[in-house]
Order: sequence, then C-alpha cells, then structure tokens
Amino acid sequence: MRPPLPQGEDGGEGRASKADADLGVLAYHCVRDFAKQVLSCVPGKRLLSRTKIHNIRRMQEPALDLIISALHKIRETSDRWPRASRTCLDQLEIAALPSGPSKAELLAPLRERVRTCTKCPHLASSRTQTVFGVGSPDAEIMFIGEAPGADEDAQGEPFVGRAGQLLTRIIKAMGFAREEVYIANILKCRPDMPRGSSGNRAPTPQEMQTCRPYLIEQIRIIQPKVIIALGAVAVEGLLGTRGTMRELRGRWNTFNGTPLMITYHPAYLLRNQSPSEKRKVWEDMLQVLEKLEKPINERQRNYFL
Repeated sequence: MRPPLPQGEDGGEGRASKADADLGVLAYHCVRDFAKQVLSCVPGKRLLSRTKIHNIRRMQEPALDLIISALHKIRETSDRWPRASRTCLDQLEIAALPSGPSKAELLAPLRERVRTCTKCPHLASSRTQTVFGVGSPDAEIMFIGEAPGADEDAQGEPFVGRAGQLLTRIIKAMGFAREEVYIANILKCRPDMPRGSSGNRAPTPQEMQTCRPYLIEQIRIIQPKVIIALGAVAVEGLLGTRGTMRELRGRWNTFNGTPLMITYHPAYLLRNQSPSEKRKVWEDMLQVLEKLEKPINERQRNYFL
C-alpha cells in the first residue's frame, strides 16, 4: 500500500509540490526497505508471532526518526524546494508513533495467571479448568455473568449450555455475532458443590471479591463501550449492590466510567417463559443499541425472544 500524499501546507496555497510529495514517498520507501532487510534476517520466516512483528516495528523506528529529523533540518535551513511541508512531516510523525502490544497480547498473560490461580483452594481443587472469557478483545459490548456451570467447566468457555444458547440468540438479534462481543463471568472457576449433589450454586461474596481483580483487568484491557450485567449476582460482583432484579434491571449504571446495563440472566428466562419477561430483556438490549448509536429496524423494535 502506498503512503498518503501530503494535502498541502499550512498558510500555503493548499497544494503540495511534486518534490514535497516525492520526499514523503522517499521516506516511506526507506522505512519499508529497512523493514524488508530486517525480515530477511529473521530466522523461521514461515510464521512470525505478533511479538516478533512488534519488535521489528521497534527496530524500524530509529530509521524513521532519522528521516524525519533530516526533513525538519532541511525545512528549517532552506526556503527553496525541495523541502517537506508541515503536512508531510505531521503524517510521518504519526507513522513513527510506537505501537504497543495488542489487546489480545495483553490478555494472554492474564489468561495464564487465571489458569494457574489457586487463591481459592477449594475451587482450584474441584474445577476441571478455569473459564477465562471468550470473544473479541476489541468488542464494543461485554456481557458478564456470575460463574461457570458444569458445561462451562467441562468446555472452558462461558455460556455454552442452554442459557448460553439463548444468549447467543439475543446477541444475533442485536445484529452481532457471538465472536464480535466479549463474554465473561465474575468467577473464573465453577463454584464447588457438595459430593453427590447436582446443579450449580451462586458464588459467595468472598469468592467474588477474590476473583474480581481478574475481571477488572479484563475490562480495563478490552475497554468495551457498554457492559451488560446478567443477573443479580453479576450486579453484586460488579457494583456491590444487592437488590431484586425487578428493581435493578433496565437502568443505566456505570462501572469505572463505562455505561452498564442490568438485565435478567438468560437462565431466568429459561425458568420463566412469560413473554412479558422476555420482552423486558429485549427492551434492555434496545437501550444498549441506542447507547451505541446502532441503527434499529422495525423488526428489531417489535422483536420478542
């Protein structure tokens, strides 16, 4: 891909000279050729990890800094062409900004810390595996439930049982794919159950408090535009608020500056098949779409789960 050409100079005639454009292209190709040389020296070229690519980018930066410095010097010491316009230099300086690790790269070490966590010995000894989260690290929406159940503990992914299937339907009705949002829980381990008993239990306040820093870090890295808390336990884990869902749902809150919508957990809708309750959840999702300034068609406005 060729670099964007300068659009003009501050205080000038609004047009860049051919020489000015050529300088910008020359700088771009110098850095590109430098990158090719670096790539040719990297062993095992079949597949470069994101870390190697990041390191190569860091190696390019001194070359680009040198070019920018030279162009600035030409501009300051000469009133004649060829010289770089302010626009050209601004574009090059933006290109020279260092690129940090991606959100996926930031989540990877956190996932590993969760995988080996033993802060709750009773949960660490009873779990099959931890359930970190799933979805896009660049998601606009982050759904947060309470804790993994038996299906999630077995598969290592949140919301994969019947409640998860209903959540996926809700996400699709909103106009998203499951892979485009992010789904996590307050607890990363399935709460242990007495031997011989079935079903799931809610996390204790102590368990939620112990696991909460992991979730806070996930949210900080992903930076969703909206958080959706699924059920009263998720609300307590996030906001420290206790109350009935009848009082809590459908209202906007904030979590560390991020808008947070409270709605019923999908498992509640499986137990209570009332159309009016399902409609309430959908009305909450319409509020989320409006908050995100997403278009809402007539079919969506009249939709029932």
